[in-house]
Amino acid sequence: MDDKAKILLVDDREENLVALEAILSSLDQDLVRARSGEEALKALLTDEYAVILLDVVMPGMDGFETARDIKRRKKTRDVPIIFLTAVNSDPDYAFRGYAAGAVDFIAKPFDPWVLRAKVSVFVELHRKNRQLRDQAALLRDQAALLRARTGSTEPGPPPAELSAGLAGIEEQVGAVLQQSPSTLRPTVEELARRVADLRAALDGLSDSRHPATGRTGASEN
Repeated sequence: MDDKAKILLVDDREENLVALEAILSSLDQDLVRARSGEEALKALLTDEYAVILLDVVMPGMDGFETARDIKRRKKTRDVPIIFLTAVNSDPDYAFRGYAAGAVDFIAKPFDPWVLRAKVSVFVELHRKNRQLRDQAALLRDQAALLRARTGSTEPGPPPAELSAGLAGIEEQVGAVLQQSPSTLRPTVEELARRVADLRAALDGLSDSRHPATGRTGASEN
């Protein structure tokens, strides 16, 4: 699997896209261009993105309208959006941006260090969330295999091994919850609930393999 995250850069001006690419190139992630809101929405149909840098003022669909469409889609509603706006823009832009679902506002011209730092936080959170989803899916598959083989003579993954793997995921989910900004907490909390469901299922499976017999240990005649 490619460990690089995709970052969507949305701006109608070529010089702004070039500047963003120059600033973010040191993060060594996949930088994807979109020259309009419509083009950005098309890009989001096929790929998963760690963060979107979205210009406010664009012809056709502006940044606010684009953000609202992104947040209406189930697949993309949790992707963080950072709005890019001119330093002398309308003061009402910030309110409208946060109302449209933005997690932050950055004024042009950008401070390279600030922009990289903000983007890198979302890239790292995206990487951790993806790892947790993959690990949880693997454990679900292993638990299903164990459940299917309960009572048979075929070897399956040991419950203790699954429990230990799940404990590692639970620890990582807790760490991600502490680091997640408020706008991403619903996504991480949903993952935490799925992990909790998996723990309950695994504990129930373990109990079914070792049921209480009620015997005192005396041998039968």
